[in-house]
Amino acid sequence: MRTPTIDKSEIQAQRAVMELIKSSNPGRKALVETYGCQQNVNDSQRLMGMLTEMGYTLTDDREEADLILMNTCAVRDNAEQRVFGNLGALKHLKARKPELIIGVCGCMPQQELVAEKIRAKYRHVDLIFGTHALYRFPSLLAEALEHRSRVLDIGGEGAIAEGLPVLYEGGAKAFVSVMYGCNNFCSYCIVPYVRGRERSRLADDVVAEVRELAGRGVKEVMLLGQNVNSYGNDRGETDAFAGLLRRVGEIDGIERIRFMSSHPKDISESLLEAMAECPKVCRQLHLPLQSGSDKVLKDMNRRYTAERYREIVRRVRELMPGLSLTTDIIVGFPTEERADFEETLKMLRDIRFDSIFSFIFSPREGTPAAKMESAAADGEKSAWFQEMLDVQNEISAEINSRCVGEIQEILVEGESKHEPDMLSGRNYANKIVNFRGDGSLKDKLVKVKITKAQTWILYGEQA
Repeated sequence: MRTPTIDKSEIQAQRAVMELIKSSNPGRKALVETYGCQQNVNDSQRLMGMLTEMGYTLTDDREEADLILMNTCAVRDNAEQRVFGNLGALKHLKARKPELIIGVCGCMPQQELVAEKIRAKYRHVDLIFGTHALYRFPSLLAEALEHRSRVLDIGGEGAIAEGLPVLYEGGAKAFVSVMYGCNNFCSYCIVPYVRGRERSRLADDVVAEVRELAGRGVKEVMLLGQNVNSYGNDRGETDAFAGLLRRVGEIDGIERIRFMSSHPKDISESLLEAMAECPKVCRQLHLPLQSGSDKVLKDMNRRYTAERYREIVRRVRELMPGLSLTTDIIVGFPTEERADFEETLKMLRDIRFDSIFSFIFSPREGTPAAKMESAAADGEKSAWFQEMLDVQNEISAEINSRCVGEIQEILVEGESKHEPDMLSGRNYANKIVNFRGDGSLKDKLVKVKITKAQTWILYGEQA
């Protein structure tokens, strides 16, 4: 089994187009707006890398941009509605600046019906392309610039494209995609339909990228995949992600390694052992549960039981005592009833996650769950959601309170967003820690004594 890779000649052709645009397109500015997950952030870094190679200067101001590109998410309805709302607002800007190029890319237009909606209802959009066409962006942009016509490209199957420029925005942290796509087809999830089947990058290419990042001063990398536990399966490899973790852990300059997301059905003993044995792998695991009810898990097509999930957690904590465990929970899946929700609450109380990422079910057209009738009313789902948050907030606050008095190593990210007189960073468990210190500490690892704990944040003083 062999994952398709874009031929080097095609990448060279795209680079030649970049040079042509650069020579004929001086002084232009571009804005890339990103919606959704870390994978989309990483994709946007590639888009911005290509734009920089094409001579564009990046801007955050729509008014001064000559090109506005929205890299979109299709996982939840509110993300899509934000995109449509912003597209509508751009109509007036386009009327004032007819030379402005507006593009929509990513997961939303990879869905044929959504791409058609954008094409038909938002006629001021010039460029529409999906996730599989990302590496063809220079050619698509060249066509839009030259012919001043609308360009649509949502075809093709995903393939690995190496050798494209990536814009790393500086700092001590970076995302690195190790694979793309998903084979799981959870009944509520649109990802396999917009990202395609699983395709793993070669380990040598991942290691080379991380080594380059280390040379730029990056200290922490987040290895990304829709299901990193199945990395290498498409190439016929076994437990390849465990081996990749060990190789990345050997790179000088890299101090911390994180990854997401992991699917419980594919987590292996060798991966847990690699985590436990590699000191650079952070003692933190994000392991989506989604529901504590076996009935709902089956309807979700998750392919594990609540007891199997508990077994994994027991083994994780046996190998790595004190590990920070986070998860995803969906409330109000169509077949969920009160008794099923109670099972989820029981899992929260028994396992005691450090924190959860929780959502009320959002139907995605084209998925099996979108056709299911809901067993609970919207008001009931909202009440359940708040009840769950109340339970989890109490747990998170209690777990954080144990940190008071500890001296922890913090990777400083800069000024706190909400408390600009303080520095903010993250500890090994990926929890936010604020403390007073000099701005010169940004991007450095600093020892901090925790003095106060809140539900979502820790406070300390430099040790």
